[in-house]
This record gives sequence, C-alpha cells and structure tokens, in this order.
Amino acid sequence: MFTDATFPLGPFVPYEGNPILRPKGNSWESSNLYNPAALVDGDEVVLLYRAHAEDIVSHIGLARSSDGYTFEREDAPVFSPQEDYERFGAEDPRIVLIEGVYYLTYTGWDRHSAQLCLATSTDLHTWTRHGPIFSDFDTFATVDPRGHNWSKAGVIVPVQMQGRWWMYFGEGAIYWATSDDLIHWTPGTPDTEPMYSPTPGSFDADLVEIGTSPVLSSNGLLVFLTNGATRTVHSDGRVDVDYRCGQIAIDPEDPTTVIARMQVPWLRPQTFEDRHGLVSNVTFVEGLVSFRGKWFAYYGQSDTTLAVAVHDPAQPWGAQVRAALESKETRR
Repeated sequence: MFTDATFPLGPFVPYEGNPILRPKGNSWESSNLYNPAALVDGDEVVLLYRAHAEDIVSHIGLARSSDGYTFEREDAPVFSPQEDYERFGAEDPRIVLIEGVYYLTYTGWDRHSAQLCLATSTDLHTWTRHGPIFSDFDTFATVDPRGHNWSKAGVIVPVQMQGRWWMYFGEGAIYWATSDDLIHWTPGTPDTEPMYSPTPGSFDADLVEIGTSPVLSSNGLLVFLTNGATRTVHSDGRVDVDYRCGQIAIDPEDPTTVIARMQVPWLRPQTFEDRHGLVSNVTFVEGLVSFRGKWFAYYGQSDTTLAVAVHDPAQPWGAQVRAALESKETRR
C-alpha cells in the first residue's frame, strides 16, 4: 500500500525497450512468457511471471531487477503444476506480502475449470498449497455462464478493513470476499450479484477482470488497475478480442462498492507485440509497484511477451498544458 497515488493513476508510458522479457531456449519458458505479479524486495523489483513451452502448461518463474527494466531470471520455475486441479497450468499470479508471508493467488487450470487458488511462502521458493479458494462460484454467471466452478483472478488487500481481510476477484465480472485468517475465504454475494460488471458500449463491454493489488490514493481511496475486453464474433465462428487496461476506485469505508471508474483505458494494444501473439490484441496488467519515485505497471503482450509502462509523478495528467501555462506566467 502506498500513499502517494492519485486517481486515476497515471499517465503511464510504455517503455521504449519493450518487451523486457521474452521466451527463451528450449526450456519450460520457450514459447510464451507473460502476465506477471510484481513486488519490491529491498532495492529490487521482483516479478513472478507465467511462462510455458509449446505444451501450453504454465509454470511461474521469478526474475529480479535493480532498475525496474532489466531483469535477471532464475533458470527453473519457482512454482509448477503439481495437483490435479492445476495439472494443465499454474497461471496468472498475483502476490502480496503480509507480516512476512507471501500470499500467492493464481489460476489452477485442468482444461475444464479455471479455479482461483492460493499458496503461501516465506521465501518465494518453498510453497504451501491451500487449494482452490471457492468450490462453486462462476464469475461469468451474469456475463457468459460457464455452468461450473470458474473463479480466476484474485487480489488480496494487504491491510484489514472493517476488522477483516478482503479479496477482490473475478474474470467476467468482479466480486469480493472476506477472511479472518487469509487462508479461508467467503464470497460476500452470490455469483449472480457482482460488485462491478462490464460497461456496455465501452472498452470493457464484454468482460472485466481484476488486475493488480490496490494502492492507497492521497485522498484515501483504494485504486485498482483492471483489465477489460471486447469480443467480436465473426460469421465463420472466429472470435477476436481486444484487451485494454482500466482503473477503478473503492472507498475503504464502503469496500463493497466501486465509486469511480476510468471512462477510457490507460493502456491499449499499440505495438507489434501487443497485437500479435498466442492471443492477439492483448495488453493485460497484473503487476504494479512504486519504485525509485516512479510507478511501474507490468503487463503481458498478446500472451507472448512481457512489458512495462511507467508513470512519473513529475509528469502528471495535463503536464503539457501545465507547462504551457507556467511558461505563459513566466513571460508576464
């Protein structure tokens, strides 16, 4: 949690050296590398990223950077599929550090259900699995029902609110859950009653998904980066998607209600890597850190490469207009 944020947070500028991480070699990360969680560890940024070979069975790798841009990755994954519920992939990590324990939320994929799962660690290498968090919850229930447990994407708020721990989760629509111990979670509403749904006619018209863990803004609101998508279905059955990144804000005094939403995306597919890959036309954010006076938002490009966009608080919204006005005052 940070106290120097604003809503909306930004503007973010994609790094000119993107992608910052690509698939490599003939190893477990040889085909695709994307969708990272991020945290600051001392004087380094740590990424836990999703990667896989041609089998598309995802593992989670770890990389470190002293500048936020150039990363050294470990040779072996730090988290790999092990249980039946994740046998075809441990996907899309989010992470939070609370009182010396890392809480990793990720998607366990068995080619039938995409289930939100939880694991804990004190060193980012040795993990205790706690299994799927929800047993019967479909976060697409009001959008495009799956008819079975489907509960991807979850971020844990690193401080208690209203005397409980809170999680915001969901792909399709967004929901909330609470816990007394950070391990066992109870949804606050049925899957037919999301707290935030797609906005017709907008960049998130067909799907919304929680993106990053929240940060605390200067006026006390929790600010989340989110993902939204539109889908185009062609006459031959092909489906094109366009994933863009948005933001929402929540009042900690009323943590079940979204009170503000960006009307336009702060990041959208623009570059070749954003537009071409395993799933084309995707910018998908999962990691956000405040590091050395700037904000770094880490995102996947078309489920194939990994990139970063940076916000410098010294260059706020309207910086060009502000500079022009200041220049005008100086000339007087």
